[in-house]
Amino acid sequence: MSTPATRVSHVINVTELVDNAPFSALHWRAFALCMACLVMDGFDVQVLGYTAPSIIREWGIANAALGPVFAAANFGVLLGALLISMLADRIGRRPVIVAGALLVGVLTILTARATSVPQLLVLRFLTGIGLGTVVSNASSLVGEYASKRMRATMIMFSGVGFTGGAAFGGFIAAALIPSYGWQAVFYFGGFVPLVIGIAMLVALPESLQFMALRGKSPERLAHWLNQVDPSLRASAGDRFVALEENKAGVPIIHLFHEGRAVATILFWVVNFMNLLNLYSLASWLPTVVRDAGYSGQTAVLVGTVLQVGGTLGTLGLAWLVARAGFVRIMSAIFAIGAIAVALIGQPALSLGLLYLIVFIAGWCVVGSQPALNALSGAYYPTYIRSTGVGAGLGVGRIGAIVGPVIGGMFLAAHWTTRDIFLAASIPAAVSALAMFSLRFVVGTRLGRASD
Repeated sequence: MSTPATRVSHVINVTELVDNAPFSALHWRAFALCMACLVMDGFDVQVLGYTAPSIIREWGIANAALGPVFAAANFGVLLGALLISMLADRIGRRPVIVAGALLVGVLTILTARATSVPQLLVLRFLTGIGLGTVVSNASSLVGEYASKRMRATMIMFSGVGFTGGAAFGGFIAAALIPSYGWQAVFYFGGFVPLVIGIAMLVALPESLQFMALRGKSPERLAHWLNQVDPSLRASAGDRFVALEENKAGVPIIHLFHEGRAVATILFWVVNFMNLLNLYSLASWLPTVVRDAGYSGQTAVLVGTVLQVGGTLGTLGLAWLVARAGFVRIMSAIFAIGAIAVALIGQPALSLGLLYLIVFIAGWCVVGSQPALNALSGAYYPTYIRSTGVGAGLGVGRIGAIVGPVIGGMFLAAHWTTRDIFLAASIPAAVSALAMFSLRFVVGTRLGRASD
C-alpha cells in the first residue's frame, strides 16, 4: 500500500520575489487601500484651514485664537509618527494602520460637536495621534509591495492621495459650508476614515518582507505570496527568508548607524522646513485671502488651488524623479517654490494671476512632500523603514506646529500680506540648499527607475 508523497519544503526568498514581481491583484489592493489612507490624511491636513473662517465668524474669536489648535493637531501627529511608527516596526504595519484609521474617524466626527477652542484643541490633538500612525506606515507598506525598480515611484504615486484628499476637501467645504455649516465638513471627514478602516480590516495584507524578517504567520505569508506569484505554490512548511537584516535594539537609533547619520539629518531638515511651509500655507492662506477683501468662498477656492497644484505636482515629480533622481529634481523644485511663495503676497495681483502663482507654489511645496516620504522609503531598509519615514514626518511635524503659530503671530502683529509671504519663502530656500547637499551623501541616482 503506497503512502502519499511528502511535500519537500523550499527556501523562498521573499525579498527577491517582491523586488521582481509584476503587479498582481494583491499589489493593487494594498496600493489602493494605502492610497485611501493618504486621501484621508490629506483631507484632514486642510480641513481646519477650510473651516477656520466659518468657525472664527460663528464663535466670534480672533484669527490668532486658532493658532494653538493648528499646532495641537500637528503635535499629535508628531507623537504618533515618532512613537507608533517604531511600534509598527515591531508588530507590523497592518494593525497600526487599521487602528489609526478607525481612531481618526471617530475623533473627527466628535470634532463636529466642539463648541469651544479648548474642546477643538483636544480633539485635534488626539486626531493627530491617529493620523501619525497611518501616514508613515501606509507609505512604508506601499514601498514594501513595490518592486525595487518602482519603489520610489509607487510611494510618490500613492502620495497623490494626500494632495488629492486636501484638494477634494476644499470642494467639499465649498459645497457643504454655505448650506450646512462647518460641522458638516467634519462629519463627512469622519465617515470616510471609518469606511476605509473597515475595508482595511477585511482586505489589507501585511508587509511580506516584514513577516519574513520577523518569522510571523507562515500560513498567511504563504497565502499572500501565492497571490503575488500563483506558480509559487508556497506553504507554511516552507522556509521564508529576506535578504535584509533584522537588527535588535531601538529602531530610531539605527537611523544613525552604518553611514546613515548625515543623510538622516538632512532628511529631517528638509521635512521640517517643507512641512513648516506647507502647514502655514494650508492653515492660513484662506484666512489671509479673505482678509484681503475676497469672499469666503473665493478664499476657500484659493486654498483648494494650492492642493490641486500639489496633486498634479506629485504626479509630475514622480515622473521626473524616475528619470533624474530625487536630488536634482527636488533641489530645483524647492528653489522654484521659494520664488512662487514670495510672489503670492505681492500687491495688485489679479485674481487669475493669484490662482496661477498659488498653483505653482502648491506644485512645489505640497507636491514635494510625498516625494520626501518616497525618498525615505527608498533609502532605508525594511527593518527601519517605517521608523525612517515616520521620524522624518515626526520631525517635520515640529515644523508643522511652529509654522501655523508663527503665521498667527504675524497676523496678530498686523504684518502686511507681502511681508508674511516673503517670510514664508525662506523655508523653501533652505530646503533647496539641504536637498542640494544630499548629492554629496546619497548621490544623484537614488529614485531613478532605471537603477
